[in-house]
Amino acid sequence: MIEMMFSVRPGQGESSGFDLGDITCKGENGVAGSFGHTPDQGMMIYISVTLLLDSLRIFFSGKESAVSFTGADTSFQLDFRRDGKGVVSVSTKGELLGKSSLDDLAHAVLRPALELADGRLSDLPMRDSVRRDYISAVQDFGAAMP
Repeated sequence: MIEMMFSVRPGQGESSGFDLGDITCKGENGVAGSFGHTPDQGMMIYISVTLLLDSLRIFFSGKESAVSFTGADTSFQLDFRRDGKGVVSVSTKGELLGKSSLDDLAHAVLRPALELADGRLSDLPMRDSVRRDYISAVQDFGAAMP
């Protein structure tokens, strides 16, 4: 089973669509996160989560059996590969973090995306294009969930 967490780094001043944050991915075989690395792997979190949702939405459509996600302005990467039975392996840097069904993975990503939207994203101005893109990606992802 896979668990994802998205967070915004504190102390950045007024909220912006370009706020830095981190992604953490936990699986039965390990944990990978964008925090605590040299060089820093923090990312523009709202843009990165939008990219992750859009990448996985295409992955869930069945058009691709593998997708690689790299956050915005970071080298942090997660790789998703679906086998013939629909089991998804999640890895980073060639190391398996864990496996999940498509349905469980979709919920593992959507839940923290909604939590981030309900929390910090609401601090962004309504006219902020990053906010609009994020909300659109969450809606599209929810509609495409397996």
